[in-house]
Amino acid sequence: MSTHRPVRRPAAIALSVVVTAALTASAATAAQAAAPGPESTALYLVQTVSQPVATYAGGVGGYAATRPVEGERVDAHSTAATRWRDRLRGEHDAALRGARVDTGRKAYDYGVTFNGFSARLTPAEVARLRTGGGVLRVWKSEQLTADTVTTRDFLGLTGPAGVWAKQFAGDAHAGEGVIVGVIDSGIWTENPSFAALPAPRPDQKTISRKWKGTCDTGQEQPVTCNNKVIGARYFHDDATVNDVEFLSPRDYNGHGSHTASTSAGNFGVPASINGGSVGTVSGVAPAARIAAYKVLWHNPVAGNSSGGTADIVAAIDAAVADGVDVINYSISGSRQYVVDPAEIAFLNAAAAGVFVSASAGNSGDQLGAGSVAHNSPWLTTVAASTHDRGNAKTVTLGDGTSYTGVGVGPGVGPATLIDSSLVGLPGANQVQVDQCYLGTLDPAKVTGKIVLCDRGGNARVDKSAAVAQAGGVGMIQANTSSAQSLNADFHAVPSIHLDATAGAAVTAYAATAGPTASISAVSTDPVRAPAMAGFSSYGPALAGNGDLLKPDITGPGVDVIAAVAPPNNGGNNFNSLSGTSMSSPHIAGVAALIKSKNPKWSPMWIKSALMTTASTKDNTGQPIQWSQGDATPLNYGAGHVVPGSAFDPGLVYDSTPEQWLQYACGIGQLQLITEPSFCASTGAIDPSDLNYPSIAVGDLPGTQTVTRRVTNVSKNSSVYATQVVAPAGFTVQVQPKTLTVPPGKTKSFTVTVTRTSAPVGTWSFGSLTWSDLRGHKVASPIAVRYAALAAPPEVTGTGVSGSTAVAVRTGYAGTLTTSAAGLTPAAVSALAFDGPASTFTPVESGSTKKVTVTVPAGTALARFSTFDADVPMGTDVDLHVFPAGSTAGEVATSDGGTAQESVTLPAGSYDVWVHLFASSGALTVPGHAWVVPGAAAGNLTATPASQPATLNGAATVTASWSVLTAGVRYLGVLRFGDGSAPIGQTVLAVTG
Repeated sequence: MSTHRPVRRPAAIALSVVVTAALTASAATAAQAAAPGPESTALYLVQTVSQPVATYAGGVGGYAATRPVEGERVDAHSTAATRWRDRLRGEHDAALRGARVDTGRKAYDYGVTFNGFSARLTPAEVARLRTGGGVLRVWKSEQLTADTVTTRDFLGLTGPAGVWAKQFAGDAHAGEGVIVGVIDSGIWTENPSFAALPAPRPDQKTISRKWKGTCDTGQEQPVTCNNKVIGARYFHDDATVNDVEFLSPRDYNGHGSHTASTSAGNFGVPASINGGSVGTVSGVAPAARIAAYKVLWHNPVAGNSSGGTADIVAAIDAAVADGVDVINYSISGSRQYVVDPAEIAFLNAAAAGVFVSASAGNSGDQLGAGSVAHNSPWLTTVAASTHDRGNAKTVTLGDGTSYTGVGVGPGVGPATLIDSSLVGLPGANQVQVDQCYLGTLDPAKVTGKIVLCDRGGNARVDKSAAVAQAGGVGMIQANTSSAQSLNADFHAVPSIHLDATAGAAVTAYAATAGPTASISAVSTDPVRAPAMAGFSSYGPALAGNGDLLKPDITGPGVDVIAAVAPPNNGGNNFNSLSGTSMSSPHIAGVAALIKSKNPKWSPMWIKSALMTTASTKDNTGQPIQWSQGDATPLNYGAGHVVPGSAFDPGLVYDSTPEQWLQYACGIGQLQLITEPSFCASTGAIDPSDLNYPSIAVGDLPGTQTVTRRVTNVSKNSSVYATQVVAPAGFTVQVQPKTLTVPPGKTKSFTVTVTRTSAPVGTWSFGSLTWSDLRGHKVASPIAVRYAALAAPPEVTGTGVSGSTAVAVRTGYAGTLTTSAAGLTPAAVSALAFDGPASTFTPVESGSTKKVTVTVPAGTALARFSTFDADVPMGTDVDLHVFPAGSTAGEVATSDGGTAQESVTLPAGSYDVWVHLFASSGALTVPGHAWVVPGAAAGNLTATPASQPATLNGAATVTASWSVLTAGVRYLGVLRFGDGSAPIGQTVLAVTG
């Protein structure tokens, strides 16, 4: 099979988003993209001004409203919706014609959850669209990547008292009437998890009424749909379809089949891996229907799947138009923005009545705090934790010491133990030898031995395959970091996975004379669970600076057994996978069950029910654990899902699309992608005041009051009393202390959090629970961080002399001091490029230049930037930062859709690679570097130098500058203190 389209280089979402003037979404109509012309082109998403079908409320003459009424889903195929989508397509064509672009160049028209289109455009065409009428924003399409035998028992779904029996009279009806859309890598329809359901179906009228989709079987290796998998589509305009892949909805990687079967696979399917039975598998909602949307395409070199945002937004648009009730999205996303194209499309999907479950990310053990993705309040962000399937194994060394780890299957030994670092083939890469890559181990040194392999680099199961390839009889896999998870994978030889401490001990023993080891068979006794997975990304959420708690909830995501695609899984129909990709479909499946039982419940009601009934305890009654001790709401949000309680939560916290927009304005992000007047007319709220099932204040200046509203979704009036566990170092006051809430009615209350002794910058956690005499306990986590100072991160100014007032709030009583560092002029490098290239490689070339920046210790601020104002419109520049002299271990990236890029650098020496991604030809890009020392430069003052500070008090500092050079860009820092220690800073950027 030939490669279909050149793939864009992988890139983090910077600010690729498309929102319309109010709630904006879009439907996707695939069209053949025209061949690019001689000038460099790239795929862009263009947002136009009108509202999409999901949120259009009327007001345009001759066009009726299309947004759904409360409790209903959008009908994207109604006469009104069809006419409105036709009008939107005309709007798209008019924008293209105004920019002198052939309308046949469109790749997709969006109109249900996002209003706009995508097309391959030259920089000059992008520039004309950005300045033309009817266009709000233009973004590059970005590449995103893909981020159970006993889990049904662990979740309390099975048995006479389980959810399936109590709510649905058995598994045969669990999830009826609900369609789960899975946006992923496709589906292997021949897997028995996707076999046809018994017919006739009791919910067929319900499904037929809502389902408007299709089964696009595909061009290569077509799929077959049935009454289980009722829909399948594939999107590949921004993808590379490698020779191994299928140009159809058929899954090659296996990720999509795994997530689909976890959420809604059939009940009681016998499963085996590597020829051995592993019991039976079931989806969480086994009677629900599945619609698969393939947007991820396998990359055999990287070993993962990826897809472009242009395709992903098209799939979201199609899924909502097709009639799905729930979407599972186990794909990476932004850690900083809630206004990228996918997040905005999901906003409108939720507004249309669709529940969205998204994976929190798998970089917790790499990036640490703030690693959580999908910070948007309109979707449910899911962390990953363990379940109670027994997987304990023991390795016993020749000196008699033993260490416990995890694994599956039989044992082996005693046998000679050898460290992989000593058994590499001549010429093999030593790091790959240490990590047991295939083809790197010497059979003459490995045959008959147990091999010790480092974790990292390649897939865990590839390590044991390498040992087997070289004739080894067993493997010990050792973590290299305390933050890494333990995984009971199915290996090619008997294996055990050890934590870093045990691994270090075994490594030391392996260096002694005549080492031997024995690996036990697995113990299937249930284990303590859940515990947070080391890889699971966690908060605080960077979008909003921690004022919204993310992730929202956790579910099983470690060693989950489910369906896969045989081609990429050693011929197996089932396999064990780990990741937040695996936990997200568990939540999607539970949401499908709740939607089946309560068809009128909104996505936010379902989300609230899941969160307020979650548990923060494990199966021993102790706090959920993670690698650093007791886990916190930053790890798991509200806690671990408890499906049985979520069907009767008592009260729910609801929020509306209008409030989501006010939230996005409140965190200063919607202003980035809308007209200046939009947030002024919509309004903004303090992000902590969004009516959310959790309470978070990222920077609390002494005291803050938040407001919440609860709605009674039960059939009975109840009196609720509050129970508060105050975060350490704070007091919490709730008013009123009791609420009488009739059925269907809403009541408000306030929560005032005041700091008493909490240290600056440290998170503290508590809870608020409303309880009635009917057994309802409506629990919300509280997460607060005391800030001695709340100050803007950056302010700007212009002119060779001038001043600006900086407003701050203080969280203590005493003294506020302010001093200035800088102003420092930029050191400008004139970077001459021959032309653009779509792929970045850290090598000097006509499209890539290097600037080395050294940052001494004690520097107040170091930054490297490029600017739109310095280059022709349509130019796209990206920045990639590596340690000086190295092309490994990327330190920072800035890769938005324009030339306005910036990276901030800590102390050290760095190579900043400037990559020209798009331009109309050769040009020179000025690169600006600032290294601001810790002292004042004599051209900047801050007054007053000292002033009184009060608890939650307002203060103003004036920054004044003089004797600057006209046209030169300067940076400085205003440094704040309490008279004894620094408490914060504000960057000042001035153009002379």
